[in-house]
Amino acid sequence: MATRAAAQFVGSCHLYRPSTLGGFRKLSHNVSSSKHTPAGAPETTGGHLIYTPEHFALKDSIRKIIDQEINPHVDQWESEGKFPAHKVFKILGNAGILGVNKPVEYGGLGLDFSYSVAVSEELGHIRCGGIPMAIGVQTDMATPALARFGSDELKNEFLLPSILGDKVACLGVSEVGAGSDVSSIMTKAVRKGEEYVINGGKMWTTNGTQADWMCLLANTSDGPPHRNKSLICLPMNLPGVHIARQIDKMGMRSSDTAEVFFDDVCVPSRNVIGQEGMGFTYQMLQFQEERLWAVANSLTTMDLIIQETIDYTRQRKIFNRPVLHHQTVHFRLAELQTEVELLRSLLHRATALYIRGNDVTKLASMAKLKVGRLARELGDSCLQFWGGMGFTNDVLVSRFYRDSRLISIGGGADEVMLGIICKYMDTLPK
Repeated sequence: MATRAAAQFVGSCHLYRPSTLGGFRKLSHNVSSSKHTPAGAPETTGGHLIYTPEHFALKDSIRKIIDQEINPHVDQWESEGKFPAHKVFKILGNAGILGVNKPVEYGGLGLDFSYSVAVSEELGHIRCGGIPMAIGVQTDMATPALARFGSDELKNEFLLPSILGDKVACLGVSEVGAGSDVSSIMTKAVRKGEEYVINGGKMWTTNGTQADWMCLLANTSDGPPHRNKSLICLPMNLPGVHIARQIDKMGMRSSDTAEVFFDDVCVPSRNVIGQEGMGFTYQMLQFQEERLWAVANSLTTMDLIIQETIDYTRQRKIFNRPVLHHQTVHFRLAELQTEVELLRSLLHRATALYIRGNDVTKLASMAKLKVGRLARELGDSCLQFWGGMGFTNDVLVSRFYRDSRLISIGGGADEVMLGIICKYMDTLPK
């Protein structure tokens, strides 16, 4: 199915998405034949490790949407502290971008996860971190478990409209006292007849003020912490759901982040994804895709930061010669580009293994650890070469400097990634 869908997609030089009745319907976003490639990015269809011409056709179409529908408004949305998620997601949903690796019968393209990685890489051309992060929550954080383990009824109610862009999703995992330590969450869902009654709260909820539903992780029993949790599809308009506030953040400013409380919220028992008590396991599986997605998205932005730094330092002079011509500058940029390429190779290797059914938790954790540290290092080094301009809000490098700090915190902190890697290396104390 994936191969046939991809062949149809690229064969007519249009972006297609499957309708809910099967088959494909042509949409208005024509595939652009032009390439938008920063220096150092290996954008070529010949001999790529995981990408085919179909991947590049998809990337080109996404880039056209970004240039026309998103980037012209980014500065305004950053200033306002929120982007119009329903409007943007509907544009992306119409183009099939919100469900490239989701089942065809629920609005997806039915392709493998490498297409999600390609989407994430291309979304890195958005000139801020907040909007790609919000899209990633919709596609690769709140919906993978639902697509894989949810009932047909739940998929029709929540997955289908999320893929079409008719509903905005958020993920409810982190709490005030439980961030990377997922097993310590306190939110409870108590079974009463055919319903669960939910009490507690969630913190750092991306898309939280605009979301139509939440993929909620809650304790559904008093058993061991790794076997007492369930994922629940929770409509955000239910009585007892309270958006306490939109959190004022250092970066990712165009993405709304909420603190949410639940006060005797009643949800039908059929809203549990898969088996009760398997929520922790399902969430850990979601993390593999989430972390690879985050790496892919950051790589493209880092390529852009390096290229824009090259362009600026080539024309900016100091001591009667371009800043770029000082050895410390062009050597440092060469080191950074080398690090980016090494990380890209790790990402593509992990993706190739993952789509063949392998457990890539160790590689995904390594990539997540590395991207957070490299983003901080790259942002700091490049901002330095911009001098005073780098300390203004007028350039991408300063926005990246703020936004990228989250990478080493969200989705599993660096220290948690190190713990996972050590577990696979069998070096943790018994």
